[in-house]
Amino acid sequence: MKDILKAPFITEICKTTSNMYRMGWDERNGGNISYIVPEDEVSQYLDLNKVIRTIPMDFDASFLAGKIFVVTGTGKYFKNVEDNPAANLGVIRVCKDGRGVELLWGYEDGGRPTSELPAHFMSHIERLKVDPEHRIVMHTHPTNVIAMTFVHSLDEREFTRTLWQMCTECLVVFPDGVSVLPWMLCGNDEIGRATAEKMKEFRLVVWAHHGIFGTGKSVDEAFGLIETVEKAAEIYIKIMHMPIKQSITDSQLWILAKAFGVKPREGYLE
Repeated sequence: MKDILKAPFITEICKTTSNMYRMGWDERNGGNISYIVPEDEVSQYLDLNKVIRTIPMDFDASFLAGKIFVVTGTGKYFKNVEDNPAANLGVIRVCKDGRGVELLWGYEDGGRPTSELPAHFMSHIERLKVDPEHRIVMHTHPTNVIAMTFVHSLDEREFTRTLWQMCTECLVVFPDGVSVLPWMLCGNDEIGRATAEKMKEFRLVVWAHHGIFGTGKSVDEAFGLIETVEKAAEIYIKIMHMPIKQSITDSQLWILAKAFGVKPREGYLE
């Protein structure tokens, strides 16, 4: 077996969590990531017949039965993942009945997957129905996105349009727009279900006054989506109290969409 600490699916998550902490998005134990890894990749590093322990789960994830994930641990700090991945990450496989997960590696200090695992699984299920190549759900607390939810309308069309107008690349990166949920209690199935419902149409869901859920085919794609939204939100927060002399118009956004071959969400542009 190869050394799992050198496995790309471990090293990539380690680097990403460190970067997210450095950017100030994941204070203390904030944020969580779940990443689907193909069985043939994992089998190069782990004996898939060796289950360390089974962790029960009060959620039916049978749609994901047999799928293997790298998941950040509950209560873990992103700043510590790179130095000690075996304690802060786990490689888990969804049980056949969908009512638990099998620990194949990690959580060496007796830990468990993020408490928001059901919310992650709900979003994985809906994104996989839309995009079979989907692989990652990333939850984080970008400062300016959160700030924007205090001072901007939470209407999805208005929120998206403002972000598109902040930076030329935004429409190209997320032409499908950004979904927004009002404040809800975190860590329970209700917000998980509401997020998953939005994931049927969006790759990004903002949790007002809390953070964002981003998804994608790869770590880079999900991170890049969140990073772009956060940059646009930062620009908005910096200029919102100033007189605006010019901005990106709808006609210019249509020109941009045509040039890059993207289709803006229907009804969002005049």
